[in-house]
Amino acid sequence: MSAHEEEIDEVAGALRRRLGLNRRQFLAATTGVTAVAAMSAVGPLASAAYASPGDKNVLVPEAKRGIILYTVRDVISRDPATNLPAGFRRVFEELSRIGYKQVEFAGYRQHANAEGGADLETVEGARLLRRWLDDNGLKAQGNHGFIPGSWPLTEADLDRFKRTLEIADILGMEHVGTGGDPTNSAYQADWDVAAQKWNGLGSIASAAGLKLYTHNHDAAYGFLLDEGPLDELGRPTRSSGVRKLEYFLKITSRRHVYLEMDIFWAHVARFKHRTYTARNGSTETDIFDPLRLVRQNEKRFPLFHAKDGKANEATANGYDMVPFGTGDIDYSTFFAKLDIEKRHNPMYEQDNAPGGTAEPGRSLQYADLSYKNMAALRRGRH
Repeated sequence: MSAHEEEIDEVAGALRRRLGLNRRQFLAATTGVTAVAAMSAVGPLASAAYASPGDKNVLVPEAKRGIILYTVRDVISRDPATNLPAGFRRVFEELSRIGYKQVEFAGYRQHANAEGGADLETVEGARLLRRWLDDNGLKAQGNHGFIPGSWPLTEADLDRFKRTLEIADILGMEHVGTGGDPTNSAYQADWDVAAQKWNGLGSIASAAGLKLYTHNHDAAYGFLLDEGPLDELGRPTRSSGVRKLEYFLKITSRRHVYLEMDIFWAHVARFKHRTYTARNGSTETDIFDPLRLVRQNEKRFPLFHAKDGKANEATANGYDMVPFGTGDIDYSTFFAKLDIEKRHNPMYEQDNAPGGTAEPGRSLQYADLSYKNMAALRRGRH
């Protein structure tokens, strides 16, 4: 064992051992209420009834309804002097009132004037966040945070990754990850290197009692360049038809490396990444099936981003982002085919939820509407 590996084992072992307004008043005081109310009357899930206790047809149990805080980043970063909800503590209060039980972080920074200060990515800050989470009945499930760029780890990266795991442990998380793909490359050799790094980092995270995950956008579901004539740099120019993330799943550890599927971006990949050039130069068609990939690797996908989209083939992505339950992605079928209660944690996300100065309450309004629609999901309803 190398000195570097011994140091990693020592770190892993040490971590293992130690490890003012209510929602109704707020919505009434902000703009955009009428528009959101009108929107709540449309969409495939808007008219569905709420679950009754013991309803066996509920697809997302109450304890599993979550949100990634990136969706309400405008509220977290807002100056409390605006007299609107601002900072982590107030966001947790609002999300709890709506009904959410889980949150996923997208970093630990807030407005400097918010309680606790700007940067809560410290042991003290994590303890403060944990208290606020507990006060509001919320569980932290993960974070889009730091993943070292180098492997083997530098001393600085090792220290920072160790702090990342320690903060996640204080917050009570089961998962820790990043919002980016393992690599932006299309070449098999680069995915081999990425897999080696993720296997190593994943083993450290596992020793600390955490599951390391990568969150992916549509590009990761494009086709791997792994066959055919080589270019001037000696790289393959054609594909066997294997998708990049499928290859990553095959060459990474089932015990140490996990994924968070953003279901919106997976459907964008279905729209965009349909053809590849085979070894013989022919153009082949293969339509991506996000649900099939998850079902074939269900234990590898503990987290989802439940992001909805309205079909629009005039756009590059084929979908426009909309509040959950008001789009065309068939979440009823998707979730009905999976064991959400035991294996998965859906986190509502909407990149374009913040409404800016014109609609300062929009992201929380969308969070409210999306929660209702997630709660209304039933087996057999489309």
